[in-house]
Amino acid sequence: MAGCGDSKETGSTTSPSQTPSATATTPPPPSTSTPTTPSSSAPSTSAPTQTAAGPNWNALAGSLKGRLYLPSTSGYAAAHQLFNPRWDSVRPTAVVKAAGPADVQHAINFARTNKLVLVPKSGGHSYVGASTIANGLQLDVGGLKTMSYANGVLTVGAGARLYDVHAFLDRYGRSLPTGTCPTVGVAGLTLGGGMGIHTRTYGLTCDRVVSMGVVTADGKAHTVSASAESDLFAALRGSGGGNLGVVTSFQFATIPATKLGFFRLTWPESQAAAVVRGWQKFAQSAPTTVWANLHVDAKSNGTLSIRVLGVSTTGDATAAAAQLESLVGAKASGRTLSVKSHMEAVKYLGGGTTSPRQGFLAGSDVLKGPMDAATITGLLGAVKAAARAGTPASAILDPLGGQAAKEPAGGSSWPWRSALAVIQWYSSAQGTSAQTFISNGHKAVRPSSAGGYVNYVESGRAVSSYYGASAAKLQAAKKKYDPGNFFHTPYTLS
Repeated sequence: MAGCGDSKETGSTTSPSQTPSATATTPPPPSTSTPTTPSSSAPSTSAPTQTAAGPNWNALAGSLKGRLYLPSTSGYAAAHQLFNPRWDSVRPTAVVKAAGPADVQHAINFARTNKLVLVPKSGGHSYVGASTIANGLQLDVGGLKTMSYANGVLTVGAGARLYDVHAFLDRYGRSLPTGTCPTVGVAGLTLGGGMGIHTRTYGLTCDRVVSMGVVTADGKAHTVSASAESDLFAALRGSGGGNLGVVTSFQFATIPATKLGFFRLTWPESQAAAVVRGWQKFAQSAPTTVWANLHVDAKSNGTLSIRVLGVSTTGDATAAAAQLESLVGAKASGRTLSVKSHMEAVKYLGGGTTSPRQGFLAGSDVLKGPMDAATITGLLGAVKAAARAGTPASAILDPLGGQAAKEPAGGSSWPWRSALAVIQWYSSAQGTSAQTFISNGHKAVRPSSAGGYVNYVESGRAVSSYYGASAAKLQAAKKKYDPGNFFHTPYTLS
């Protein structure tokens, strides 16, 4: 099973994969494992002096416990790579691979003093390559990946990858509601929301955050929570990465790592509209213990593949599969039921423990409610047109609702609590044909679209379309914590 990008958050049997995984951290014994709260006492926030000759890179390198890469440095080419090879040609002025929060502070101070644009990178799966930048400083927090667990709480560095997080927690019989791609960084996923198979049962990844360590534009370190700088805490839960600061660590309230029941149903193309209608009803009426996403895929022979992958957190998916078939009004032509342990499910949904780098083009629409017949016809037509053109393309519909519809204690900035689902438009092609497919998809569902999902950000779209009613709250946080707009790219708040 493949799944990924910052992309296949909810991946399962979808298209692409991801990047190399970080080394798993060996857990401390349960009796001695204690969560460590990120320290707010950081190094001096005074910035380095800019010389007349330009940035003093030697001074920055000397201040770091991690590494500084310049274009002339051995290893630079690999250091600035993202998951999607299409961004390899983007050459940052320098790359800082941070070894700890102090390095993050030094990098931010240096960039501010030398008037360099700085972009943070965790897993590097941004759809638009937002974690690299030409003529600026890339700050890689991938080295911040230590983990500890105690009393139901995971403390984890911002650079940890999802497979490693799940493998670590599994030793304690615990898990987190996350996406499925094994090499996505925990920071990018969480800050943008974080959807996955547990979304309806336990909410978004960001909903499970208890506290965060974050360095703001002034170089100061903060520990934020529902009771400490609660406005920044709420704003960071769902606003996307690179907007308000660089998060260095998280504390999460974990969930039980239970056995999961799976069902996989397929129908012929002739039943496509009925499946979409039935799936929408299912997304509204299924128990919160059930999640199922719908895939409409373009096949190379010009036809459509229609399939649903479902999960029940009760461990038995039999009733859920039958309910969906009933709502569709037609038995599936292909039907598979299975039960998997926590780690079996993680590997199945992620296509293994790691993924190779892969190119793709993608976008999204948030469905504010069920699509009518004409809109369903338009969605299917957009994928069918891609199939006939020989363009690899998928419309992947992930359900919301359940616990994800409830605002978590401490608040959040994720704006789509009342939405039905998120559609991801995905193509492993990257040229004009792929962009045409995505544009056709947007046009087809426009009557039902509330906006886009910030973890599936795309070029040429208004940033405000990702934030809905949360935009004003986020602008207020931006003005307070980054009044000089230090963190700025075409994809960030201004």
